[in-house]
Amino acid sequence: MPLSIDHESSVPPYEQLRVQLLEQVRSGMLAAGAKLPTVRGLAEELGLAANTVARCYRELERDHVIETRGRNGSYISEYGDAAQREAQRAAHDYAEQTRQLGVSASDALALVEAALRS
Repeated sequence: MPLSIDHESSVPPYEQLRVQLLEQVRSGMLAAGAKLPTVRGLAEELGLAANTVARCYRELERDHVIETRGRNGSYISEYGDAAQREAQRAAHDYAEQTRQLGVSASDALALVEAALRS
């Protein structure tokens, strides 16, 4: 899936790019170790300022989704999506706690769904 930016969107371009790259990592389209385009190259391709792409890359690096190897470029981290790992850990902890409290699985799921809606 090619990356694209909707210049009419209220979502900032760096955030649009960050979300698209995360989706590609989560779906497996971008595997661990895959090299990303250079900041300048991707900026030119998408019609963005280099600083916009650099901000996106910095945020992905902060979240351990990508790693920058100096002049060698930026790559998808072998650890993948940190947010996904944290969500899995939180789900596991929640499941354990609800079991200890004697809450049924269906009631526990209903509580999660209600929390996600609010």
